[in-house]
Amino acid sequence: MKLNNIHIRKFILFVLFFVSQLVFSQEKKISIQFENNTLKEALLKVEEKTNLYFYFQEGWFSTTTITKTYKDISIIDLLDNLFKDTTFNFFIDNQKVVITKNNSIQKRLPLNYFDTDKESDTKNSPIFIKEYLTNQKNKNIITIGKESNLQSNSTYKISGYIKSMATNKPIKDLVISIDGTNIHTTTNSKGYYTLNVPTGIHTIKTKYASFQDTKKRIVVYGNGSFSFKVKNTSVNLNEVLINSGKNDNIKKAAVGITKIDIQGIKTVPLIFGERDILKVATTMPGIKTAGEGSLGYNVRGGKSDQNLIKLDNAVMYNPSHFFGVFSAINPFSSGDVSIYKGSVPAEFGGRLSSVIDISTKPVEKEKFKGQGNIGLITANLMVETPIIKNKTAILAGFRTTYSNWILKNIPNENIKNSEASFFDGILRFETKINKKSNLKATAYYSRDKFSISSDSTYKYSNRLASIAYNYDINDKNKLNLQLNNTQYKFSITNNGITNQDFDFNFAVNETQLKLKLKYLRNKIHKFNYGLSSKLYTINPGTLTPLGEESIIEPKSIAKEKALESAVFIEDQIKVNDNLQLNVGLRYSFYAFLGETTQHKYAPDLPVNEENIIETIQYKNNEVVKTYGTPEIRVSASYSITPDLSIKGGYNNGAQYIHTLSNNTTASPVDTWKLSNLNIKPQKSNQFSLGVFKNFQEGNYEVSLESYYKKLENMLDFKIGAELTLNENIETELLSGQGKAYGIEFLIRKKKGRFNGWIGYSYSKSLLKLESKFLTNQVNNGEYFPTNFDKPHDFSLIANYKLTERYSFSCNFIYQTGRPITYPIGKFEFAGIEHVLYSDRNQFRIPDYYRLDLGINIEGNHKLKKLAHSFWNISVYNVLGRNNPYSVFFVNENGKIQAYKTSIFAVPIPTVSYNFKF
Repeated sequence: MKLNNIHIRKFILFVLFFVSQLVFSQEKKISIQFENNTLKEALLKVEEKTNLYFYFQEGWFSTTTITKTYKDISIIDLLDNLFKDTTFNFFIDNQKVVITKNNSIQKRLPLNYFDTDKESDTKNSPIFIKEYLTNQKNKNIITIGKESNLQSNSTYKISGYIKSMATNKPIKDLVISIDGTNIHTTTNSKGYYTLNVPTGIHTIKTKYASFQDTKKRIVVYGNGSFSFKVKNTSVNLNEVLINSGKNDNIKKAAVGITKIDIQGIKTVPLIFGERDILKVATTMPGIKTAGEGSLGYNVRGGKSDQNLIKLDNAVMYNPSHFFGVFSAINPFSSGDVSIYKGSVPAEFGGRLSSVIDISTKPVEKEKFKGQGNIGLITANLMVETPIIKNKTAILAGFRTTYSNWILKNIPNENIKNSEASFFDGILRFETKINKKSNLKATAYYSRDKFSISSDSTYKYSNRLASIAYNYDINDKNKLNLQLNNTQYKFSITNNGITNQDFDFNFAVNETQLKLKLKYLRNKIHKFNYGLSSKLYTINPGTLTPLGEESIIEPKSIAKEKALESAVFIEDQIKVNDNLQLNVGLRYSFYAFLGETTQHKYAPDLPVNEENIIETIQYKNNEVVKTYGTPEIRVSASYSITPDLSIKGGYNNGAQYIHTLSNNTTASPVDTWKLSNLNIKPQKSNQFSLGVFKNFQEGNYEVSLESYYKKLENMLDFKIGAELTLNENIETELLSGQGKAYGIEFLIRKKKGRFNGWIGYSYSKSLLKLESKFLTNQVNNGEYFPTNFDKPHDFSLIANYKLTERYSFSCNFIYQTGRPITYPIGKFEFAGIEHVLYSDRNQFRIPDYYRLDLGINIEGNHKLKKLAHSFWNISVYNVLGRNNPYSVFFVNENGKIQAYKTSIFAVPIPTVSYNFKF
């Protein structure tokens, strides 16, 4: 092998250095013991046992101690061992040992050092770079790594973490680069970065939208770490409401995903000044409600029970307070909110329309913090505090209403005796077990109680508990183990002056155990896989008489129980810079369990009690009926340009639990029913296609999405169905097919004094109840609009920042009126007048529109301040629009009279005070 002159010179230098050190090491061997000695103390001990003298700078060495025994070890090996994990080098000349930091002392000048026409051996040694020598006068220069006389690398790896100076939290997607080169990278979700940097002196730069640009001078000797903090540019008003990573909407292989910035919702004017996560979500295309003040959400033409709403992995059955006027989610304690309308991750299942995944904010582990809100009828307070600094902390939030005082001051005697109250509380615990693992636990409880102009008192509550253990197995494998429990229950208590007093109770409970793993195979494949199992227990209803004079007969429906399990795997595939795929498979298995009594009906006759052919008794935990469903989740994104992409996706699913209600909108007394021998699971297939475009480096986002959804085994009810305390509920049900399709348009401006978005969707949601029995057909077996079908939906959200402290906001909503069935005639039969109704949902109530305006006043932005304040003055329904909630018909004196009800028919002014400390 032919060697050039440079390689020969390096080899000679290496041999000379090795031989000289070897000779010295053979002459000096000692035995020595260190017991809790600092490095400085250890070197002084070596001086006492030898004739060596050490030269170093005071203050270099840390207080870390050494406890170790060495026997018959050479001085060279001893010093190598002491300095192994440090940035210190040493140079021995006779009895003198000179300690240097980072760099190494060269015994002689490299060959060709003065020969400018020839290549020198100085290119990898910073101490021979004149720029370095000059900059040593600058005290701010940062040295990284440790130079070795034997190293010959031209580049070295530096890594570290970058955090916010204000919050001490990691900064994701911050750009870090080496000035004058094309060397750059971005930080990950933990603020971590790595760079391969040439030896020598450089300028390292950072750039991010809401942080000051940073420049730092570094000199690289070898591999090393460099972590630092950057300053925020200012205290912002949190202008942007819907948030995503830069160009994530273009690159990621997912369709129909909405993310909500919790901090930004404070500028959106809503009823009674309450920040409301889910109400803001309904201003986005594809997410609607059946009416103002109604419970539940309809996503892409689906029923309200087809949404999986999760708070820290636990399911929330009723996410609303006071019939939907307020959300049951505390915005102060919430962190990330992701709504999946199309590309649902394979780990989620059990619902057909959407997943609303809400997680609590990371708990502050350094200092005590909090924030709160005081409004006209509600108050909210959230605090977080470390228990063990930088390791263990808790968060506690509580929200309540004091609306009863308003009801007591209303002149109407019926309203005066009414009551309406709610509260919710959340407790979050987080602890770092070690560098690789942590534990997070959440407890949540909410309760509503109201009685409006009635002798009946309604109560309903949510109770959630979850615990999650996270473990980083290694750099490529991560584990997450979850245990969750949910209970939702409601009761109706009638305590009037008659003998019809009673207490009715309903409850649904579910417990889930889930194991989720992540495997980062390489830059192309990222796997998520795992399994889960969920146990449902439902108490369908218990009726108990109140008082000795009550003539109500006690009744109880047998409990229901089922087990739903699933296994899933998902691969996020980066084919190249332009094409990304997400391929997932989930298999769900459902078993309805005893103890129960089930009926079998004649196959060619209507399902009613007269056609029962067999009644079967099942023992406790005996399998009654099983269902299994393979669920496919596929989506793809192709980037035509860096800011323009086309996406498509397909997913199917199964839902084994259903709500039973013959109301037009969801209510707190809707009961839940499990699939069994006679009720099949609902199923869906959805196709999605979208185009996504960014302008002005992502400040403007434009998207156009379309979808088509087919549904099976959709439940509806016979006219006059009795759903409460019915042992044979299947005799009151109708099962049919559904379809939904639509197109969604969104344009959003994310930054600047004027920001906000415009959303519009055109959609249809249709149901077909077809049967060979005329009594089980609706509208002759043809498709008809569902109760929540609203074809046109338009939203405008705008914020304008006049100054750093004053801003204005507006919220305009327009929706097509929902379907309704009208009386279209009358006839007499047997001397009695009867009403003839139209086909089901043939007509519509008037269209809905509303304008809200708000003024937002920030307190001053002084950093040294006990608390930062924020005032919101808003008017809900500025135009006083009498939007109908429902239309109903009453026979008065032989005439059919139409009436409509409205929730908020006048402007509602609101003042709320927010504070943060």
